[in-house]
Amino acid sequence: MEPQTAEALDAFTQRFCAAWQQRDGTPARSEDLYGVPSPCVVSTSQDAVFWQPQPFSPASTLEAVERALDIVVQPPLQTYYTTQFAGDMPARFGERQLTLLQVWSPEDFQRVQENLIGHLVTQKRLKLSPTLFIATLDSELDVISVCNLTGEVVLETLGTRNRTVLSASIASFLTHLEPVL
Repeated sequence: MEPQTAEALDAFTQRFCAAWQQRDGTPARSEDLYGVPSPCVVSTSQDAVFWQPQPFSPASTLEAVERALDIVVQPPLQTYYTTQFAGDMPARFGERQLTLLQVWSPEDFQRVQENLIGHLVTQKRLKLSPTLFIATLDSELDVISVCNLTGEVVLETLGTRNRTVLSASIASFLTHLEPVL
């Protein structure tokens, strides 16, 4: 586990959950995850689930992604996806609104790996350097990813070479995120 990424992810998650607690007096809330089992679920209402982050268990890696594409996924990316179970978290990085993607459950971890494999296969077919996404934007064509070669966090337009560096590392990126409720 890469400690800087784990600490930065934990710190952002705590800021996000504290903002919910301060504003609504409840744990973080999600309507999208209502009815989807997870170790994060604290309680439910008629149309939403209230959640708190939980340690990722059992310990795992992105080995399936590595095997499928014969690559080595860099340690910060391994740590990002295997540190905690949590709900997706809306955030702001500078002027950009985004949704930080998280793993919700062990079953969701399988789905995430399949999506990462699909993303990497498309990049390989288009002869693009490998990135793994960590956040979505309102635009369906743009995502925030981490370059598996440099570790830089980039804004990328899917299927193109259009990439803008946002941060030197995942840890730095997470440190500069602000929760959005």
